[in-house]
Amino acid sequence: MNVATNFKWIEAANYGELSKIAATIFIDQLKKDSSTVFGMATGGTPEGFYKKLVAAYKAGEVSFKQAKSFNLDEYIGINPANEASYHYYMDYNLFNHIDMKRENIYLPAGNKSNLEKAAAEYDALINAAGNIDIQLLGIGVNGHIGFNEPGTPFDLGTNIVELAQSTREANQVYFDSIDDVPTHAITMGIKTILSSKKIVLLISGASKQEAFERLRSGVVTEDFPASALHNHPDVTVIYTDVK
Repeated sequence: MNVATNFKWIEAANYGELSKIAATIFIDQLKKDSSTVFGMATGGTPEGFYKKLVAAYKAGEVSFKQAKSFNLDEYIGINPANEASYHYYMDYNLFNHIDMKRENIYLPAGNKSNLEKAAAEYDALINAAGNIDIQLLGIGVNGHIGFNEPGTPFDLGTNIVELAQSTREANQVYFDSIDDVPTHAITMGIKTILSSKKIVLLISGASKQEAFERLRSGVVTEDFPASALHNHPDVTVIYTDVK
């Protein structure tokens, strides 16, 4: 059955406009509250968004000195210095170019000996920060958000997941071969994501058409993790080139 949602759907003319619209939402939030707690995502889709944030900082429009950032996920067993790690991705695309304090930057730890403890501690850090004010999301071809794969219970906090084959294949572009792509990751759970006060979801490209249509249908099912967003009161979906 279809459900009523508080989604706001914004169709961008192209990828550049998608990036600009998303960045403007985050910049406006930072201008309103200099101590904003951001939730950040990785992957190909947000790269243009990060370029816009960096440009705004370099133009003197905003400062990130009082802000905090929590990332969605990280691979298990990968060194943070590895160019395929999300620690490296965030430094390369954003943190090395803005004035956010290092002590205010948080990513899940994928190389700890006790991963379950690391996951619980990550949720505790988010909670202590007053939860995330605005969370950026992408969507996988199978509907995953973060690394929450189909079948993930909606009431899970940060947890350890086995990556679906389609997810590993989609991420192979960042590795030398499919054998190098990690099989597991640590990710904010859907419960953690839904604790964010505002969510901005970016969808770009024809490969995401089926996921886009399923999300737009309004049907909520654990077989399609992104459908959990219909249970959130403030979601903006910015999309382009999905057909």
